Amino acid sequence: MFAFIVRRLLQASMVMLVVAFIAFSLFQYVGDPVLSMLGQDATSEQRAQLRADLGLNEPFYVQFAHFVGNAVQGEFGVSYRQGRKVSELLAERFPATLELAVCAALIALITGIPMGVYTALKRGGFLSQLFMGISLLGVSLPVFLVGIFFILFFAVLLGWLPSYGRGEVVQWGRFSTGLITVDGLKHIVLPAITLALFQLALIMRMVRAEMLEVQRTDYIKFARARGLSERLVNFSYALKNTLVPVITIVGLQLGSLIAFAIVTETVFQWPGMGLLFIQSVQTADVPIMAAYLVMISFVFVSINLVVDMLYVMVDPRLRVDPSGAGRH
Repeated sequence: MFAFIVRRLLQASMVMLVVAFIAFSLFQYVGDPVLSMLGQDATSEQRAQLRADLGLNEPFYVQFAHFVGNAVQGEFGVSYRQGRKVSELLAERFPATLELAVCAALIALITGIPMGVYTALKRGGFLSQLFMGISLLGVSLPVFLVGIFFILFFAVLLGWLPSYGRGEVVQWGRFSTGLITVDGLKHIVLPAITLALFQLALIMRMVRAEMLEVQRTDYIKFARARGLSERLVNFSYALKNTLVPVITIVGLQLGSLIAFAIVTETVFQWPGMGLLFIQSVQTADVPIMAAYLVMISFVFVSINLVVDMLYVMVDPRLRVDPSGAGRH
């Protein structure tokens, strides 16, 4: 177990180094930071002074070492557009993105797993076919189109829910939330459902496929032959084993919700990191772009590491097989 954890930590460190190198390369190939910060009217002396202050005259490997050292401490320099520390900007926007991602994940889990189980047990029913049709739409339709449709129907035509912004939020130190205010809850409904729809469809289809596979195994047939009730067989035996492979998907999907909330945040003007990233791309604000790339990669690597640990805890075969670390 200890050797497995060490291997995973080393792999995670190597991945983060590669990501850091790619993020740092943005500074070399995406615009001139000196020109972005000083503008066209700056003198050559001012540009030379700022270039020296930023350490841009140093060799590439020295700059990269400084970038990695600062990134480990959570520092990514100063925004070219806003003139503020990137870490402060991300800290302000992160609660909104995390709130949206967690709400979307809960919606996807709470609805996706029961729908997957139902469609597996009631394959010929009308409701089961309806759920499959919804999942097909969820997988097929692009997020921005779903968001625009929700805005048109629920915000414009019906006027039930707001179409943009985060609404009223409550500040707790550096963390803010709108989940404890009525206005905040109204504002999060449409973006959370929009972001959750694809994940819901994916989870539902995976649970259904795994449930059907488990239903055909010998131990389920033996449990039925012993006279156990269908409820006990389906929910105590089949569902428990169905959820083992779903752990990986659910874990990684949380990372993808945070990473790919960009489109949803843009459509609903949700003031999170995704919207900040889009704005930085439009203005070639490289420090924010690099910080976002490193931060999202760190989220993915961390979640993947946690999922690996859960696998070892859930599946005893991985604990006794010294080479089993790579089997999943």
